[in-house]
Amino acid sequence: MILSLSPSSFGRGKREARRIAAALALAGAVAALAGCGGGDTTEAAPAEPGRYPTIVSLNPCTDAILAQVTGPGQLLAISSYSHDPESSSMPIAEARRYRAVSGTVEEVARIHPQVVVASAFLDPASEAAFRRLGYRLVKMPIASDLAAAREQVRELARLTGHVAEGERLVAQIDAAVARNAPPADLREIPALVWESGGLVAGDRTLIVDMMRHTGFTNIAGARGLSQADYLPLEQVLADPPRVVFAVGDPLAEEDRMLHHPALSALKSTRRFLLSRSILWCGGPTIPGALDELGEARREYLSSRTANAPIAVRTVSSTP
Repeated sequence: MILSLSPSSFGRGKREARRIAAALALAGAVAALAGCGGGDTTEAAPAEPGRYPTIVSLNPCTDAILAQVTGPGQLLAISSYSHDPESSSMPIAEARRYRAVSGTVEEVARIHPQVVVASAFLDPASEAAFRRLGYRLVKMPIASDLAAAREQVRELARLTGHVAEGERLVAQIDAAVARNAPPADLREIPALVWESGGLVAGDRTLIVDMMRHTGFTNIAGARGLSQADYLPLEQVLADPPRVVFAVGDPLAEEDRMLHHPALSALKSTRRFLLSRSILWCGGPTIPGALDELGEARREYLSSRTANAPIAVRTVSSTP
């Protein structure tokens, strides 16, 4: 089959190519001056009444939220991370309904969205190129607690023009907080989120805030450790928490630490295996994460009451 292009369409294509090339050249100059790293978050202004902008999302956390708060045909593409079961924060079957992009400016330019939603750590070169090409760019940070997660849902819902869908998702989060709230007289249970390689979750993270709302306290923070600090096995064994939430990576050799026989030998520590997919992203992952943490608390308290043997149990699975 032979495809023919009219002179006018060919001219438009050449002009578009020159426009993209110019934007990328400018972006390179900006990157050389600004260096790498995140920038200030650009707030998502509300959509105009009756208008529903088309969107490309480059962030797996916003992918999952936008899939919930956009209308048909509005979300044009999501990040390729959401097509990977090891990094997705949404069900894979749902993610694969959307086109996946790696996040390059060239890919996005071929799709022609009105809005690009990215993380707060978008590199300066890409940011400059998107702005030069005339796309509205919205940069979203990682939600550090439930309050920030609720606001992020509402902000993205206002951006899409579907405020009611955002409120529906916030209501699901609030319902999960309520049904998993610990008894008023419960003394917080010392717990540790421990990832492959011995990394811990810091206090100012969403997973730790969800732990607080379900009856746990983060011992990593009490020991002066911050997000992604290293806690060796020897220290865990010397001063074990009541609960270890082990977060593995099937591709990492460091997982052997999480499954070390010495952990199983601890008589007063309960170990639960958590999926990475519930740790860092807000939105639709939150209700399920709260349910898993609440179930872990109930099971831990039940085993203490019944003097049951300590065991390892998986409380979450990848979407």
